[in-house]
Amino acid sequence: MTTPSVVTPRTAAANPATPGDASNPGTLGSATPRDTTPRLPALVDATTRTVPGILAAALLIARKDLRIEFRTRSAFFSATVFALLSASIFYFSWDPTAVAASDLAPGVLWVIFTFSGLLGLHRSFGAESVDRAIDALLVSPVEREAIFLGKAIASLVFVLGVQVVAVPAVVLLYNVSLGSAWLAIAGVTVLAAVGLVAVGTLFSAMTVNTRLTELLLPMLSLPFFVPVVMGASQATTKLIAGRPTGEWIGWVELLAAFDLVFVAACTLAFPYTLER
Repeated sequence: MTTPSVVTPRTAAANPATPGDASNPGTLGSATPRDTTPRLPALVDATTRTVPGILAAALLIARKDLRIEFRTRSAFFSATVFALLSASIFYFSWDPTAVAASDLAPGVLWVIFTFSGLLGLHRSFGAESVDRAIDALLVSPVEREAIFLGKAIASLVFVLGVQVVAVPAVVLLYNVSLGSAWLAIAGVTVLAAVGLVAVGTLFSAMTVNTRLTELLLPMLSLPFFVPVVMGASQATTKLIAGRPTGEWIGWVELLAAFDLVFVAACTLAFPYTLER
C-alpha cells in the first residue's frame, strides 16, 4: 500500500511547475479552461461612451429605418405600385369633355399622396413591433424626441421617394405641362410631406400597440390631413394654370404654418404616447 505524497514548500521549490505541464493544475499549460469573463475596464469603456445629441440620434434612427427599408423594399414597392395603379384607374375613368386635365390632375396627385403616405407611416412603427424591438428603442440612452424625429425623417424620405414616381406618372398620363412652375410645385410637395409625416408619425406611435392599428391610423390621421391636402391641391392647381403669385401664395403660407405648429406640437407630445 502506497502512501500519498505530501507536497511541502521545500519539494515545491525543488520541483517548480514548468509551462505546458498538464500534470500541474493551474499552470499555463494545464487543461483547466481559461476564464473568459469580461473584465471591468471593458465594461467601463462601454458605459462611458458619449451619448449622442437629439439631432445625431435622430439621424442614426432614420438611417437604421432607411437601411431596413432598402434591404426589404416591401413598403416602398407597395406604395409605388399603389400610386401607379391609382393614377391609371383615375385616368381610364376620366372624361376629358367634363373635367379639364389641369383641374383633375392635382386632385389625383394628392389623393395618391395621402394614401401612399399612410402605407409608409404604418411601416414606421409597425416594423418595431416585431419581437418587441420598440422596447429596445425606448430603453436606449436617447431622448424620446430624437426617436420621433428619426422616424419622421425616415418617413419623409419614404413619402418624397413615392412622389418622385407619382408626379411624373400623373404629368405623363394627363398631359399636363408644368412649365416654369415645377420648382414651386416641388416646394409645395415638400411642405405637404412634412405636415403629413409629422401628424402621421405621432398617430402611428399611438396605435402601434393596438389590435386595430390598420384601422385606427387612417381614422385618426385623415382629419388632420385635410388642411394639408386642401392647401397643396389648391396651390398646385393655380400653379399649373399659371395664376399670379397672389392667388396661390396664401395656400403655401397655410402649409408652412401647419408644418411649424404640428412639427413642434407632435415632437413635444410624442414622449407621452409610448411607455416602456
